[in-house]
Amino acid sequence: MARFIFITGGVVSSLGKGLMAASLAALLQARGYRVRIRKFDPYLNVDPGTMSPYQHGEVYVTDDGAETDLDLGHYERFTGVPSRQSDNITSGRIYQSIIQRERRGDYLGATVQVIPHVTDAIKEFARAKTDDLDFVLCEIGGTVGDIESLPFMEAIRQLRNDLGRDNTCFVHLTLVPYIAAAGELKTKPTQHSVRDLTSLGIQPDVLVCRCERDLPETERAKIALFCNVPLTAVIPALDASNIYAVPIQYSAAGLDAAVLRAFNIELGSPPDLSRWHDIVDRLENPEGEVTIGVVGKYVGLPDAYKSLHEALVHGGIANRVKVNVRWLDAELFEQDQEEIAAKLEPMNAILVPGGFGERGSEGKISSVAFARERKVPYFGICLGMQMACIEGARNTAGIEKASTTEFGATDEPVVGMITEWMGAEGLQKREQGGDLGGTMRLGAYDARLAGNSHAANIYGGTDISERHRHRYEVNVHYRDALEKGGLVFSGMSPDGELPEIVERPDHPWFVGVQFHPELKSKPFDPHPLFASFIEAALKQSRLV
Repeated sequence: MARFIFITGGVVSSLGKGLMAASLAALLQARGYRVRIRKFDPYLNVDPGTMSPYQHGEVYVTDDGAETDLDLGHYERFTGVPSRQSDNITSGRIYQSIIQRERRGDYLGATVQVIPHVTDAIKEFARAKTDDLDFVLCEIGGTVGDIESLPFMEAIRQLRNDLGRDNTCFVHLTLVPYIAAAGELKTKPTQHSVRDLTSLGIQPDVLVCRCERDLPETERAKIALFCNVPLTAVIPALDASNIYAVPIQYSAAGLDAAVLRAFNIELGSPPDLSRWHDIVDRLENPEGEVTIGVVGKYVGLPDAYKSLHEALVHGGIANRVKVNVRWLDAELFEQDQEEIAAKLEPMNAILVPGGFGERGSEGKISSVAFARERKVPYFGICLGMQMACIEGARNTAGIEKASTTEFGATDEPVVGMITEWMGAEGLQKREQGGDLGGTMRLGAYDARLAGNSHAANIYGGTDISERHRHRYEVNVHYRDALEKGGLVFSGMSPDGELPEIVERPDHPWFVGVQFHPELKSKPFDPHPLFASFIEAALKQSRLV
């Protein structure tokens, strides 16, 4: 039977709750336990894919096609355990399922209420598919006291009674702010946060205290006394030099040991953190550095490209170099060529990421042209591949009016919405006028690479599986024209209908992919495309 660890946040909940959950899971893994992390989100969206990246950061996509919260990216990167549809639930999905049941008559005319119907649905989600696990970590989104998260709080309170004290543990992340004018740390926010939590019937077993300064023993003792937890269960959480040092810091502070004690489990041997020490050593002692220009449209909020940024860091880890990311607004590139060159010439490589909509598209096309003409390493992801194809059609294939139907009607639809494709479950269909969420090609799809291609050399094979999130595709009918212009289709869907990878053999490193490789990259297992891209950037830096 799996044991459950419920993680809540108080006062300021955005101080790394997801990162703390991922780090704790990594520590339990390092002790030999099988773990999985789940996220309870209190907002009413049925899935995070409907939210603007400006509001909530990136949408993380799983192999089985779930559009989830970006925290699931942390979970995968730190544990290596692929997330799935059942690992992220929102209030919207819970209420939707209950209303559907009520409409079908499943409740036989009973009054449908938050308790027990909503809380039962939450508990059902928490306990699903856990038989093969030692620990299930459940992160509760939001802050203690928020009206939106109250059903989730009540559900985990009930789960302690259902599962028993020895099979549940409550971990509460809170804030111990430093008041510079007084020169002291204040424990009152933590005390009040715990008071609010206990008023809901939940007594935390472990407190994780985010703080800027070392937490003195006297303050830890005060927190332990007033919050009714053992002194060893008050865990300081200071800022780390980088996020991959967090598991090491939490282990040194005793987080995993405190959680195991709460379950009355013998500590045994300390966790094997050798791979985390190696990652931190590579990050803190690089043997060079590169600068990558990311030309995107959501650059005002770095969380919109969270997985992309981490994948670039992983490429740096693979090559033992520091990666400096320069976020460049694509709209600024819709200028004359001299100004574009002035912004891009300092870059050792250029990357155009995914996105939706026409805004900034001409700037992205200009950056593709710059990379192609100047022989600067170029990596196009999703929309970045489509822009590379449009640029190639216009400037090397002689199709001056090349465009995409995403931006409106066009006589030369080099990119368009494909209405049918073959997936793992057979023929998939979508309609031009359907719900936006229903027109996506989501999740993992297979692709086959040309054996003599640069892509196959990078992957070390010709059969791959990568995650997608898009509704427009490169039009395969333009393949001959584009290849005559030097842009080779080196990866295709197994049925040969959908282009997956394009590249330029006459260029030092020019690759566009329709999928999102950043979603599968991990610090201890960098994605081969990012490792190769950073290697190419390093070579470029030595040429300048």
